Amino acid sequence: MGLRFRKSFKIAPGVRLNLSKSGTSWSLGKRGATLNLGKRSRATIGIPGTGLSYTAPLSGADPSAQRSASSALWVLAIFVAVILVIVVSI
Repeated sequence: MGLRFRKSFKIAPGVRLNLSKSGTSWSLGKRGATLNLGKRSRATIGIPGTGLSYTAPLSGADPSAQRSASSALWVLAIFVAVILVIVVSI
């Protein structure tokens, strides 16, 4: 089992600086939707309190991820639509 290190600092509301053994990154957003900018940039959307979320790589973040970025955006759009329907119906 490998040793892991991760520390996160709140810089401003909705802005965090993340430090880890593999490097640094920035997180922008609040619970439910965040944008992570670093070596492996990605967007995450989820339903707070449920443990359900979807993460899609941002184009240009990783050459191997570029092929699946467009299909991931479609899945992300459908996921957002489902969340909106659930929230509106509550």
